[in-house]
Amino acid sequence: MNQLKYISAYPNHLQNQIQTLIDQDKLANYLLSRFPEPHKITNDKALRDYVSNLKNQYMKKSANLSKIQYDNKIHLVNNALGMHSYVSRIQGNKLKSKNELRISTLFKNAPIQLLNMICVHELAHLKEKEHNKAFYQLCQYMLSDYHQLEFDARVYLTQVEFLGEIY
Repeated sequence: MNQLKYISAYPNHLQNQIQTLIDQDKLANYLLSRFPEPHKITNDKALRDYVSNLKNQYMKKSANLSKIQYDNKIHLVNNALGMHSYVSRIQGNKLKSKNELRISTLFKNAPIQLLNMICVHELAHLKEKEHNKAFYQLCQYMLSDYHQLEFDARVYLTQVEFLGEIY
């Protein structure tokens, strides 16, 4: 299995750097030097509070979220890190809609910076459904080093999936 599947779209020189760290058994040390400890947002209530604060800071006028939670099935089923879903239902003569945000449990023991990146990504889907230029501009508005953290999250996933947990 390809150990670099999460960073396969990145330039060869970055892939080579990560492969060298893997070959030298130093990937965990690299990640720990960048992110020394995991966050403490380990339950759904704390996650809901955290995401709600982010939303209120950057996206006050966007749709409310009816559910925010960790989900242990996301990564396995959808090969995703988080999911934003929008459901509309007719109840009687009213149209009810719900926005839900789910974060993979892989990020329960991750550094706060990586959890933040995943939450920002999913919140951006409230306004932009597609991964287009406007979507990534919104992500960068909420998190200026979004692109670096997205790369770091992919390196972290490589560590966890192929070499094991570090926190």
